[in-house]
Amino acid sequence: MAIESINPHTGRTLRRFPAFGWPKTEKILNQAHKAAPSWAATTFFHRAGVLRRAAALLRERQDELARLMALEMGKPVADGRAEALKCATCCDFYAERAESFLADELIETDAARSFISYQPLGVVLAVMPWNFPFWQVVRFAAPALMAGNVGLLKHASNVPQCALALEKIFHDAGLPPACFRTLLIETDLVEKLIADDRLAAITLTGSEGAGAAVAAAAGHHIKKTVLELGGSDPFIVLADADLALAAKTAAQSRMINAGQSCIAAKRFIVEKAVVKEFITHLKTHLLAFRPGDPLDEATQYGPLARPDLADELTEQVKDSVAEGAKVELHGGQAKPGTALFRPMILSNVKPGQRAYTEEFFGPVALVLEAKNADDAVRLANDSRFGLGAAVWTADAKKGEAMARQIESGAVFVNGLVKSMPELPFGGVKKSGYGRELSYLGIREFVNQKSIWVGKEVAPVAKTE
Repeated sequence: MAIESINPHTGRTLRRFPAFGWPKTEKILNQAHKAAPSWAATTFFHRAGVLRRAAALLRERQDELARLMALEMGKPVADGRAEALKCATCCDFYAERAESFLADELIETDAARSFISYQPLGVVLAVMPWNFPFWQVVRFAAPALMAGNVGLLKHASNVPQCALALEKIFHDAGLPPACFRTLLIETDLVEKLIADDRLAAITLTGSEGAGAAVAAAAGHHIKKTVLELGGSDPFIVLADADLALAAKTAAQSRMINAGQSCIAAKRFIVEKAVVKEFITHLKTHLLAFRPGDPLDEATQYGPLARPDLADELTEQVKDSVAEGAKVELHGGQAKPGTALFRPMILSNVKPGQRAYTEEFFGPVALVLEAKNADDAVRLANDSRFGLGAAVWTADAKKGEAMARQIESGAVFVNGLVKSMPELPFGGVKKSGYGRELSYLGIREFVNQKSIWVGKEVAPVAKTE
């Protein structure tokens, strides 16, 4: 079996890699397991030096990494550079703050001294998707490595070159090779890895199905997991909002990574009084985005990562229209089997349609009409997902109050939803559990150990 790197813009196969069998995978796991105690024993100062060098290499190699992303999954090179730089920022963030995030936390008890100590778990397996092939990995790896864990990466099968490039960056930065390895394996070996006692924990970003399978296997073997799954983020626009700015930001949010982002806005919930005007603005902004070759600096969105993803999105749109949705902006595929998908807008989105219940992982904007602010919150929460959300209103206090009512891991008021090292990232409901980033993210894969030290007792005097 081979793992193939295929250019979605041209359809040309770039490279083929033989998939690892279990003997090679088990050998790498064993090396990581043996290396874990030594890495855990290093100082925060030493680990920070490695992470800072990794950050410097990410900046130095940004053009090379952007080209790889463009070739393997269709991300425009300008966006790829931004992703590489964001990864560098994340490495620097944890290099600077990990020691304070994991410092002993004193607790007052009946002891002379008691505290919580944060200690690494060991080998952590990351099962990662293709849509942000460097950022998804670094936001796990930077905190995990700084906490003293070691990492194994099972990346998406369509971005093997990105996976190997990141492995090389960490090795070139001075990380012992066994402390971070890419496993070029098929999905069938993931469960075997989870069953192995040498693996301590698993983090996954991906589909509900993949998350459920990993969580079930991990639960069977009593392993810690963090899951970041799908999202169908609501973008609420009230009648008093700055409509022009809201619509422009809405278009930007929907077109992040050609719509292939868990936290791209997908459901636009607009108060009835301004819904027609909002759609007009949104259409103008979406049409202004320039498609093209991802290697071209002028390209603003490229193809979807694989033709089958575009085919699936087309079916979701067709079925939704048959169920009553209305096409406000025609776009989509030129023909089946092609990866380019031009932006679309569907309105009259109602319960019973695929557009109402499913995640549309591509540039299709779904517009729902709300009677008022309360109805907008109801519509936002009427979803099995709960990853991110946005509220647009001239009344910031009202926006904050609404944000507290929305069932999601993050809500941005009058702003574009995004991930950043400073804030925790993750979801509720079918969007998963656990958190990445911030101080919460680095505390996911550590033993939060309680240590209680009694008062010193004078030794009993010996009698002759």
